[in-house]
Amino acid sequence: MAWRDAKASRVRLLLFMASIILGIAAVVSIQLFSQNLTNNIQLQSKSLMGADFIIDSKQLPTQRAQAIIDSLQPDASEVRFVSMIAFPKNDGTKLVRVRGLEGDFPFYGDLETTPTAAASQYQSSGGALVDATLLLQYSIKPGDSIKIGEITLPIAGALQAIPGNNAISSSVAPLVVIPYRFIEATELLQFGSRREYQFFYHQPQVDLEDLEERLQPKLEVEEADLDTHTSTSKRLGRRYENVGSFLNLTAFIALLLGCVGIASSVNIYIKEKIKAIAVLKCLGASRKQSFLIFLIQIAGIGLLGGLIGTALGIGLQELFPYLLKEFFPFDLQISITAQPILMGIFLGLVMSVLFALLPLLRTWYVSPLEVLRFSGTTLKESKNARYMAIGILVLFLYAFSFWLLKDALFALAFILGVLVTFAVLAGIALLSMKLVKKYFPKGAHFTTRQSLLNLFRPNNQTLVLLVAIGLGTFLISTLYFTKDILLDKTELSQTSKSANLITLDVQPDQIGEVAATFKAKDLPVIDNIPLVTMRIHSIKNELVNTLRTDSTTQVKEWILNHEFRTTYRSKLINSEEIVEGEWVASQQEGKVV
Repeated sequence: MAWRDAKASRVRLLLFMASIILGIAAVVSIQLFSQNLTNNIQLQSKSLMGADFIIDSKQLPTQRAQAIIDSLQPDASEVRFVSMIAFPKNDGTKLVRVRGLEGDFPFYGDLETTPTAAASQYQSSGGALVDATLLLQYSIKPGDSIKIGEITLPIAGALQAIPGNNAISSSVAPLVVIPYRFIEATELLQFGSRREYQFFYHQPQVDLEDLEERLQPKLEVEEADLDTHTSTSKRLGRRYENVGSFLNLTAFIALLLGCVGIASSVNIYIKEKIKAIAVLKCLGASRKQSFLIFLIQIAGIGLLGGLIGTALGIGLQELFPYLLKEFFPFDLQISITAQPILMGIFLGLVMSVLFALLPLLRTWYVSPLEVLRFSGTTLKESKNARYMAIGILVLFLYAFSFWLLKDALFALAFILGVLVTFAVLAGIALLSMKLVKKYFPKGAHFTTRQSLLNLFRPNNQTLVLLVAIGLGTFLISTLYFTKDILLDKTELSQTSKSANLITLDVQPDQIGEVAATFKAKDLPVIDNIPLVTMRIHSIKNELVNTLRTDSTTQVKEWILNHEFRTTYRSKLINSEEIVEGEWVASQQEGKVV
């Protein structure tokens, strides 16, 4: 009977199926993508780093740190820093990241260049590898020259890829790789220069966990750090957690919209079937039989929608590597796993039944008298059954949101927000119907009166449609507002008072000359801000070196190692005022505490 009735009503059930297909496709595609991202980071961890482990330091390694580095016998080393370069061919200049390499780095992954031979010959030939996009931008070709500090080197090739680098970072400061032996001749690394030293190791037989446990505390005391390919992959995975959370939120919203469509479609569908259900009961059908006829129908369509949505989600996987390749420092390899597929089919079935359960309960209480006197409403329904159905639905949504967000409080807040939104929209719908009924314009045109009458007549869809459309608008708006909030935090104000060029490390005796250079180019100096470079010396009278070796400390490691640049202003701005109070500073051993 369920099959026969579904065939007769297949057109009306298309909206129901379309809703579940789109929701399931979003969930499956994003879950598959998240799993692929995690798997790729784990499988390509060595290629991402280019070595088994690295020791790095933000300054020239201390004597003790250098002894540890030498004892492990590094297979390659480098120094990296940011500097301006010039192309003598056309007087082009550009801010770049310079990496001076020594050794056969990388040991994993590929150093991709054009021509291919440049990757293995630039060290012996004494040439430079320059970012391919940068060469294209300045119309430079391999064989031309590049000026780095006080030296000029031939360009051995165009750099296409190197482990650990991605297109986003290259767009900010393109990469230039030169042999390590030329670094001193550039005269760019002097007292106060910001640089980073890295030492690469190709030792696959080493127990990395044991090595990190033994050496990390010793290196931290010397302001150095040990990174293994496994720990680096974990950190990289955590960096993309925000992306995954945002995508999971998108999937959840898409699924909820689909479920709202299910509830709305089934509600209308069941209302149209009430007379048919009454006829079946006159013919001897029991409550259970009439209920199961439509339950089987909805479950079957939900299962079919889940299968189609899952297939669509799998197909969408092929788009992600092309859309997001610039954000990842590795090639994203797509593979299909069973968990998201089974989850998509399961969700299609369960979500369809749960969101259709309230309308389906009406079939249980339809009276045979509805054949003779169709009122559009069923007999008194059991409140316990309704509350139980709502409770099961809310619990399932909470469990699913918790599984997606991995945070009980966030999941609870999301579900409560959705329930409050449902209540507000339902209240607005009921209030609107009462207002229209109370202040009905009896003297209005026939078309207007008929339209308004349908808002509160029996079997009206005002409540269902207003809640469905309102919730959909609410969820989509929330997603867009979240995106705007995230973007606003990184957006720079585009006004005449905003700087588009900043110079750092200008010494007091150089300020006048630098300012005159800007003014000669009709570039106004917006502000001249003094900067003081400093590090944390102690926290609550406990030295930083002591905190580094304390495994129980709650202070984040970056705070202990970070170099802070602070400033002050000589006058107040309009929104500030001086409040009477007391300021106390103490000084020990010449360092501010």
